[in-house]
Amino acid sequence: MTGGSGLANNIVEVRGIGKQYGPVRAVEAVDLDIPRGQLFGLIGHNGAGKSTLFKMMLGLLAPSSGHIRIDGEAVEGAGFRQVRRKIGYLPENLALYDNLTGLETLAFYARLKDAPQAQCATLLEQVGLGEAGRRRVREYSKGMRQRLGFAQALLGSPALLFLDEPTNGLDPEAIRGFYRQLRELSAGGTTIILTSHILAEIQERVDRLAIMKNGRIQADGTVQALRESVNLPLSFEVRMAPDQIELARLALATLPLAVAAGEDGVVRFSCEREMKMKAVEALATLDGRVLDLHVHEPTLEDVFFGYAEGRHEAS
Repeated sequence: MTGGSGLANNIVEVRGIGKQYGPVRAVEAVDLDIPRGQLFGLIGHNGAGKSTLFKMMLGLLAPSSGHIRIDGEAVEGAGFRQVRRKIGYLPENLALYDNLTGLETLAFYARLKDAPQAQCATLLEQVGLGEAGRRRVREYSKGMRQRLGFAQALLGSPALLFLDEPTNGLDPEAIRGFYRQLRELSAGGTTIILTSHILAEIQERVDRLAIMKNGRIQADGTVQALRESVNLPLSFEVRMAPDQIELARLALATLPLAVAAGEDGVVRFSCEREMKMKAVEALATLDGRVLDLHVHEPTLEDVFFGYAEGRHEAS
């Protein structure tokens, strides 16, 4: 599974990568290309292999098979040490020193990463912790700790960010601000790879995503492309005046649809994607009697379970 316009455009190249623990294959035969500047999502159930794949791409875990290149350098090669300085990583469970302040925490990580100390205060402001920078981490809430972890991942202005469940503990306002920052980083050329269990949260926010199951990539593409590859129906809601509902039934009667009309004046039905325009054409014959129309695409959660149940089209 590949993305981008060519190998030179890909900052991440994964070929045949696998990881085995005794008889257990945590990751198996994964191929993946991620272009520069892309906001890429990696989704899958617990134990699907996402975090293991992350750690192999970071060079923290040696693969059992295959190879990985980051910015043209083999992860296991001597040149990767320099590349790693331009990588930011927020693990799912970040260990922080409770006795340090937020500013001291960033200063510590800045020394480890050889990043400018002047970035620390700026990054605290950027993630909304400017006023909490001199408080000890033990006083931080879970969401504040997560934002501090994000700030440490941004030290050194990384070209590539790995974010494992980055919105754990964040409230809705903080999540919105977080993704706004990600979009700004992506627009500036930073490549971002993230995992999330909250599928509704990322479905309109990533450029592309991959679905992992049992250590393998099951699908890879834009959300819309994945929607179209899964045999799931579209849902229609047609609002009519109460005395016009029967006309809607008659207009749709020639199509193989199960039409349900509620007392609220809304006609509801589902149809296969290839039937969508025929349904719209049938409704167009009602000569302006339709008051409102909503067409609901399958959600990313629907798509995910569609692949899990093997409902995608063979490629």
